[in-house]
Amino acid sequence: MRILFTAIPLSLLLVSPLAGAQSHDYPLTGDTVISTVQVRPTLHPFPVTEQQTEAIKGDYALTNGWHLRVQSSYKGIIAQIDQQRPMSLIALSEDKFVTRDGNVAMEFNQGTIGEDMTMSYVPTSNVAALLTVGTKGSLASR
Repeated sequence: MRILFTAIPLSLLLVSPLAGAQSHDYPLTGDTVISTVQVRPTLHPFPVTEQQTEAIKGDYALTNGWHLRVQSSYKGIIAQIDQQRPMSLIALSEDKFVTRDGNVAMEFNQGTIGEDMTMSYVPTSNVAALLTVGTKGSLASR
């Protein structure tokens, strides 16, 4: 009976090197190929009208020196930071909007009287980071 208990773990050790889906040495060299998979959640838009987004449209001065212009649009908002291309954001709630790829999220009507907003964004696709900037004196990152 003891031989059977010992044989099972030993047999698993023999096949374990072959069990990895992608077992590569790190750091990767230039000729190493690894496939990647990106998973994004399905966004369920919140029904919002242009009249509802009129309350949040306007210009915002962000704490990092950027200037944000928000305009209302069909099913969400159009946001433009400085001279960058405008981004279309869909509503997840009355106060929260995200881009379709999920890389930028904005939340409005924060603060004591709803005068503040925060924006979270992924700075580059090759960095696992989420930066948050707002209209208050706080600047945070995760």
